[in-house]
Amino acid sequence: MLTTTISDFRKDIKRYLDRVTENFETLIINRGKDSGVVIMSLDEYNSLAATNHELTSKTNEKRLDSAIEKLNSGVSFQKELLEQ
Repeated sequence: MLTTTISDFRKDIKRYLDRVTENFETLIINRGKDSGVVIMSLDEYNSLAATNHELTSKTNEKRLDSAIEKLNSGVSFQKELLEQ
């Protein structure tokens, strides 16, 4: 995670945005006491939005929790992928 001030961000905006998009970093721009802005890549945002969407359904949430529980307890198996 990167942190900067609005002044420094203005001075070198391209470098900051390149680091965010190329390295999947999150940039926090401090704008004063208890105020700030977060910048993230579109890919990172889309990933968070998809995760949030999956977790908004109680059925999906239970299914994901069950799958994680099975993995953690060693009750999982692998499947062969079909070749096209």
